[in-house]
Amino acid sequence: MEFMTIILISLGLAMDALAVSLCIGTTGQIPSLRGKFRLAAHFGIFQAGMTALGWLLGETIVQYVQGFDHWIAFALLGYVGINLIRAGFDNDGRAFEQDPSTGKVLVMLSFATSIDAFAVGLSIAFLKVPVLLSVVTIGLVALLLSAFGLFAGIRLGEKFGKRMEIVGGIILIGIGIRVVVTHLFP
Repeated sequence: MEFMTIILISLGLAMDALAVSLCIGTTGQIPSLRGKFRLAAHFGIFQAGMTALGWLLGETIVQYVQGFDHWIAFALLGYVGINLIRAGFDNDGRAFEQDPSTGKVLVMLSFATSIDAFAVGLSIAFLKVPVLLSVVTIGLVALLLSAFGLFAGIRLGEKFGKRMEIVGGIILIGIGIRVVVTHLFP
């Protein structure tokens, strides 16, 4: 039963990474297989790392960040969402100035999709599930779903073109709004 709990937690946490990966895939801006793997791996590493960090820091730091962490996620996802929408309306526009599997964009997206994992890390001790198994499973599920999202997004982008960037931008802004609403009205 405890492994099923870990799987369900992992799937829930990975949904943001899946959605963001799907949106990035529609842009077609990650040219290499290596870049696609790098993005998915970073999403998995950040999910696992933020879970472990939340577990390690426990209640000592949560009181300082829980008042604004959701606003950070909203701002980051909103920024990327607006860029996707702009690029979708511009036939020659690009959602990202550079390959989103590199540099500051990669770190920003990885952080934005893993903020919830920090809170989950805090609660893992209370659920009495193995921490190491939880962290590894959360990271692996996020990696796999992110890779799936990237490749599915590529197919959608090829089929529907620039419209998918607009849809992707709206989805990211929606995820940002959901993060804020769930933190303000638990």
